[in-house]
Amino acid sequence: MNESDPGAGPAGAPETRKPPEPGAPAEPVLALRDVHKSFAAVRALRGVSLELLPGEAHALAGENGAGKSTLIKILAGVHRPDAGELLLDGRPVVFHGPADARHAGIAVIHQEPTLFPDLSVAENIFMGRLPRVSRHSRPSRASHISRASHTSHESRTSRPFRPALGRIDRAAVRDATASLMRRLGVEPDPDRPARGLSIADQQIVEIAKALSFDARVLVMDEPTAALTGTETARLFGVVESLRAEGTAVLFISHRLREIFELCRRVTVLRDGQRVSSEPLAGLTEDDLVHRMVGRELGDLYPKQPADVGETALSVRRLTREGVFRDVSFDVRRGEIVALAGLVGAGRSEVARAVFGIDRPDAGEVRVNGRPLRAGSPAAAMAAGLALVPEDRRRQGLVMDLSIERNIGLTGLGRLGGAGLVRRSLERGRAADWAVRLRLRYGRLSDPAGVLSGGNQQKVVLAKWLATGPSVLVVDEPTRGIDVGTKAEVHRLLSSLAADGLAVLMISSDLPEVLGMADRVLVMHEGWLTAEIPRERATETAVMAAATGLAGKERAA
Repeated sequence: MNESDPGAGPAGAPETRKPPEPGAPAEPVLALRDVHKSFAAVRALRGVSLELLPGEAHALAGENGAGKSTLIKILAGVHRPDAGELLLDGRPVVFHGPADARHAGIAVIHQEPTLFPDLSVAENIFMGRLPRVSRHSRPSRASHISRASHTSHESRTSRPFRPALGRIDRAAVRDATASLMRRLGVEPDPDRPARGLSIADQQIVEIAKALSFDARVLVMDEPTAALTGTETARLFGVVESLRAEGTAVLFISHRLREIFELCRRVTVLRDGQRVSSEPLAGLTEDDLVHRMVGRELGDLYPKQPADVGETALSVRRLTREGVFRDVSFDVRRGEIVALAGLVGAGRSEVARAVFGIDRPDAGEVRVNGRPLRAGSPAAAMAAGLALVPEDRRRQGLVMDLSIERNIGLTGLGRLGGAGLVRRSLERGRAADWAVRLRLRYGRLSDPAGVLSGGNQQKVVLAKWLATGPSVLVVDEPTRGIDVGTKAEVHRLLSSLAADGLAVLMISSDLPEVLGMADRVLVMHEGWLTAEIPRERATETAVMAAATGLAGKERAA
């Protein structure tokens, strides 16, 4: 399709690229050949090769630190390889920046959407490419947008579209956005601000943005980490439709079931090297885990035996109108109690009320037998409560502060005096917990934002464990971290419980719930619907209670 073709139509209707016929040999649309990349003394990638075929979903698996993020950034034009080459349609290509990758038809969908919250859906999709109306004539709708999207590879990489000066043609933007959304099978309001969108809808907008560039390769980095089962199914439906049109998809996820559900092939990285690249047919989850970390799947849930002691946390008839009602449970020393349920059931809200972030309308919380003042996180901390929140980046860490300062935030009063912090005490505390939790870092003075997701989670845990709590509440403790680090977090929680800590674990990962919990509490639409002991906890029993199919069950 020629760039100057005025009949190209809106950006939402590009020329469809069909995948090759079954049995026909497929040439990679994008490939890496023997790529190396180092950062100072760290060799992030060592001789990695990868082929992405049109119309195929390809999984990229590996632990944090295996090299996945570096590989993605090379594909996205953020980094250039030190050695090796990047091939597009069989021809070597060099990306000098992300704009080159975008104009070559490579789009990256990140775990955390990067939308401008105060701009509309349509404005986010066409940011930087909004069509203009000249003073003297009004072009046909979406003609400028189609110029930005329907170009040859050569024109995309050498002559990116720059809109003319003038008033924004908002009608063209709305029409093009509606066309893209119809292609994806959804119908959001193009004029709706992005601020109020769910994470799932934000992901859809990001995909629409990729389609507006006529993306030939879609890289999806942990896109389902914050999605419900229904939202994930909708996203997978969108991906399947794109794959059927000939788009190559590179899918990165720590959820092994999703890899097997969506993808046809998998490439595994370990310590910057490619361990394997093979079809998923015939592989099991245990096979994949062994390739990733050199351990069996059962090693991911190292539950230690523990002596269960007295009640450390007691919650009675806790209620917050419109959110949850009449929630009662106990957590005893030495126990890991899981709070399970679907997203939106009220689990995180209960944890926030217990810790005092949100004030409940009724009910009582006791810690070690003493009533806890409602609505006061300071009182909760003084009583021995610690809360590791669901969103470590926004709620658990100050990303621009150093690792040592983040670990010290919960104990500033003990690290100095007269409003001053003694750096030696702060650094000593951080160094101690870094060793205990096997934290992987360059320097303790590095910003927390440079750490991998798993190591960021360890910093949040260190920050709270340094307070010496008697009750630890952890909300989605392994969300978005690799299987190897996940096993380390599980081992830590099990060890803490064996040492007498009471642990309340909120998790949407059902294997994690079944593998780590001594008891499972299940919520549905704000109500506690089941309490299931470990020996009776099954996927069927938990999901029946989580979906409201089972009546309220209080096991002895």
